[in-house]
Amino acid sequence: MSDLRIRAASPADAPDVLAFWTYAAEGTSISDDVDGVARLIARDPEALLLAERTDEGGALVGTVIAGFDGWRCHLYRLAVHPEHRRQGIATVLLDAAERRFTALGGRRGDAMVLQRNEQAHHAWSAAGYAAEPQWRRWTKPLAG
Repeated sequence: MSDLRIRAASPADAPDVLAFWTYAAEGTSISDDVDGVARLIARDPEALLLAERTDEGGALVGTVIAGFDGWRCHLYRLAVHPEHRRQGIATVLLDAAERRFTALGGRRGDAMVLQRNEQAHHAWSAAGYAAEPQWRRWTKPLAG
């Protein structure tokens, strides 16, 4: 896709990313605010990858968070604008994330995927990911 540019987000992108997730992503997170996105970018400036259409003035059409903590490679917020789905944007984003992980020494990517999001299950499966039924996510909010 020659009209697609992948780049790391900057702090100035936070409001646009949050608006994009409201429209294009499934579910919300406790960290869905400008401060949360800014902390992510400050902690790991290359983690939040944006896909922009150069033929549409740099319109944001996809995101993925590719976080590496030195132990595991975590993928979050893979989202593609509904009008741009099924065009290979998620594949390009995941390829960029996986290249990042490999360069950092990562060995395996894991993705947070909502159980109810069947469309996402198909996309992740097509990208070579598989659910591990022996695991269940446990969470505890740390902020009130």
